[in-house]
Amino acid sequence: MIRGDYFTAIQNKKITVLGAERSGIAAAKLIKTKGGIPFVSDSGSQEKLGNRVDELTGLQIDFEISVHSDRVFDSAFIVVSPGVPTEAPVLVKARESHIPVISEVEFAFGFCTGKIIAITGTNGKTTTTSLVEHLLRVAGLKTVAVGNIGFAFSDAVLNDTADMHYALEISSFQLDHIQSFKPDVAAILNITPDHMNRYQNNMQLYVDSKYKIAGNLNANDILILNDDSNWLKSGKIATEAQVQKFSLISGEMTGAALHEDELRFSSEGKTIFTFPVSQLLISGKHNAANAMAAVLAVMPFIKDTSLIARGLRSFPGVEHRLELVKTINGVKYINDSKATNIDSVVVALESYTEPLYLILGGRDKGNDYSIIRDAVINKVIKVYAIGESAEKVFNFFHSDVKTEIKSSLEDAIKSANKEARSGEIVLLSPACASFDMFDSYEHRGKMFKLAVENLAR
Repeated sequence: MIRGDYFTAIQNKKITVLGAERSGIAAAKLIKTKGGIPFVSDSGSQEKLGNRVDELTGLQIDFEISVHSDRVFDSAFIVVSPGVPTEAPVLVKARESHIPVISEVEFAFGFCTGKIIAITGTNGKTTTTSLVEHLLRVAGLKTVAVGNIGFAFSDAVLNDTADMHYALEISSFQLDHIQSFKPDVAAILNITPDHMNRYQNNMQLYVDSKYKIAGNLNANDILILNDDSNWLKSGKIATEAQVQKFSLISGEMTGAALHEDELRFSSEGKTIFTFPVSQLLISGKHNAANAMAAVLAVMPFIKDTSLIARGLRSFPGVEHRLELVKTINGVKYINDSKATNIDSVVVALESYTEPLYLILGGRDKGNDYSIIRDAVINKVIKVYAIGESAEKVFNFFHSDVKTEIKSSLEDAIKSANKEARSGEIVLLSPACASFDMFDSYEHRGKMFKLAVENLAR
């Protein structure tokens, strides 16, 4: 089934894909499979794109690099990768030329017949999406994690079936260019300042982007909202969908709530399922909230709550999010590379009582470090500042806590290893994007883990 007028009869139509990263190449493959003529354009250098160039060549997909030429506009429509800013000159010109611009998620949706559980929010997306996939799999349902996690959505729908359940992690960047995208279940986990460099330091633009996940929902769909988030409270989002809420603060409410040490799930005033927080393998109140959202998301598809309980008890968490890598001479090394904004670092600092050596920095997204100032003063012995934002981090913290600029992540780890003592923690929780020094937060996390393993050896 194809959704959206611009999908009709794409056979032999020229379609441009902007961006040759994972989702862009996946979209180009899907275009070619469906009979269209893909052309991929990326302004990055061959050195930066690396094996992406070889992959496109092997797929016999035409492309250009280091430039966006006028060939971009010889196109029925443009599929844009999330890394391309909305106000990039190439997109401004496309709009002026009245060429439709859609996201890769929107394009893949056009060929999807399975069920879609779409999850967005500033923090917790990866854990919640992974948990949704895990719960569905434990219950015996056909599922795959897609979007910002696992496969690109376009890759997954190459093998689409009506009984597939897509656990889709979706960012504001992907939501910026949707038109007809409509999941069966949508969840907004929270909204706090992030990506302000992309949204012109205008919080409302970022919020509006998140709200788009609910824009096409109807009365048969479900919208899950965090009632503890100021941007998501009653009346903030106009929707026809069935709204379910979760809260860590309100002990009783329709949807899900934390009641002492118990997650309670209810409908029409009746409790239908409870689960002890102590039985979750993932710790912290933020993960209790993630678990509530995930359970609400899968309940329409899993009627046997004993299967949900089994899945909750067996979910180990995700890589690069408060991940204990190793304990060396009594010092714990924690990989929180997924913490790419300040609020993620707040969660990380609240998760430990031990003294910390904190590695901060990378590509800054408009961070306000005053949000974590008190926690850093109270809990952190020393800050190691790395990456493009090292000077900003140093200037902010050095008068309150020992702070040192390091030339590399490995150098910071080696210094922390010399200074930390048994019972203390070395924590990578950078509050920044990784693209100044690494390909992705996963790459950064893997390099942290490799450096720690080298210390252990």
